[in-house]
Amino acid sequence: MNRCRLFTDGASRGNPGQAGAGAVLLTDQGEELATCSVYLGICTNNIAEYKALLIGLDEARRCGCTELAVFLDSELIVRQVQGRYKVKSEALLPLFHQVQKRLAAFNHWSIAHVPRMKNTRADQLANQGIDTAAA
Repeated sequence: MNRCRLFTDGASRGNPGQAGAGAVLLTDQGEELATCSVYLGICTNNIAEYKALLIGLDEARRCGCTELAVFLDSELIVRQVQGRYKVKSEALLPLFHQVQKRLAAFNHWSIAHVPRMKNTRADQLANQGIDTAAA
């Protein structure tokens, strides 16, 4: 089994505003397997968070991860995916369903909230995504 850790972050400069997604995939031992930095166009921060998670989940599957521990600094998204909060936003609901479908492809997964200071690499990548569009 290939155990991995995934850190994702979405950023939006304005809400809605120019947005980016960042993801960092690590081995269970902490070695970096892959990174993603994507410009998302104009969207809200919560949509950017979901899109970053989706991008990261796709990368984890591509890299052969079968067990995945996911970490986000968005408490809202984490609690929605955990089923602790209901997804009320019609804009987020399709993204939530896509996340559920992708997570079902893993043998085992978990998701947890981390403080922003423990998610700095994914945050840098999300902002890099926005910066590439401005360049």
